[in-house]
Amino acid sequence: MYEAHYGLKERPFQLTPNPNCFFAGKLHKRALAYLQYGLSQGEGFIVITGDIGTGKTTIANQLLARLDANLLVAKQIVTSKLDPDDLLRMVVSVFQLQSRDQTKAGYLEAISNYLTSLAQQNKRALLLVDEAQNLPLESIEELRMLSNFQLAGKPLLQSFLLGQNELNAIIQSPHMEQFRQRIIASSNLTALAADDCQAYIQYRIERAGGDPRILADDCFPLIHQFSRGVPRKINNLMDRVLLFGFLEEKHQFHASDIQQVIEEINGEIANQPFVPPVEHSPSTVAVTPQATAMVQNVQPNAAQAAANAVVETNTASNPYQAMLSELSLLLDNSLQNKIRMAQQLDELLSHQQQQMLNQKKQNPGQ
Repeated sequence: MYEAHYGLKERPFQLTPNPNCFFAGKLHKRALAYLQYGLSQGEGFIVITGDIGTGKTTIANQLLARLDANLLVAKQIVTSKLDPDDLLRMVVSVFQLQSRDQTKAGYLEAISNYLTSLAQQNKRALLLVDEAQNLPLESIEELRMLSNFQLAGKPLLQSFLLGQNELNAIIQSPHMEQFRQRIIASSNLTALAADDCQAYIQYRIERAGGDPRILADDCFPLIHQFSRGVPRKINNLMDRVLLFGFLEEKHQFHASDIQQVIEEINGEIANQPFVPPVEHSPSTVAVTPQATAMVQNVQPNAAQAAANAVVETNTASNPYQAMLSELSLLLDNSLQNKIRMAQQLDELLSHQQQQMLNQKKQNPGQ
């Protein structure tokens, strides 16, 4: 929309990761180096963690773009809360394998046959598991078991795990000792520092064919403060800044322009903090139809009486507590009514039994 206005070949700040716009900051260079080191080792696990939007998927895509397809067959999966069997089914699907049946044994057999076939072609398989923090412990353990597939002492499958910081806590679980021993490298991505934030913005504008000097130096501290150095948030803000400049016919930005865009974003509903509704306790609380329905099967008369009753409460009381008190009272009353009915029935049966005994005494021959 605004590309021609700035002389850009493409939008420099898209949300979708673009391997052509990969910015290798200090931490991202280290993470990518760990991934490449793991590939050279051909075994073990590499774990990359970081907060939302810090560039984990971007690094994974960058790695995939650099792979030699003659040596490695790489596939990437994005996980949800998959149990071990579902994880195996997804691995079978992503490598486009055929299983003899839809059982765990069938999946494992298909994976084993495929990995052996690759090894005979002097190839290896690489599995990148994105959003790995969603996996249960049992599924991560299943990944470890897959790493046991070997031929002539060489592993046939290597796995890289990318996930949010919650993945660190999962890996540190006491039950994950065997998995931890197979991690040969790990890295944690954090937000960009102020100087990297400026370099990131200028790099992406230049890669898209624009002039990075469209932003005055006083813009960058505001951008870093608002985005906290998270690349995805930087992209969101900068995309809006460029749209703002297009609409206002600007070709140069200063701090005042950035501040105006930030104020607009902060005023939008998507960026409003959640405020829970305040529950006002009225001076009187009527019994609700839901409360009536809950007790109708217990004692109709009591339920009807409750539906018409109004319980006096003070303004500081909780209406839910009042409703629960009403239900408790109704149930107690119903229970008392049932006890009285049982007592009356018992008295009636006793009276009938006594009458039968008296009749037998009066007519002993019958």
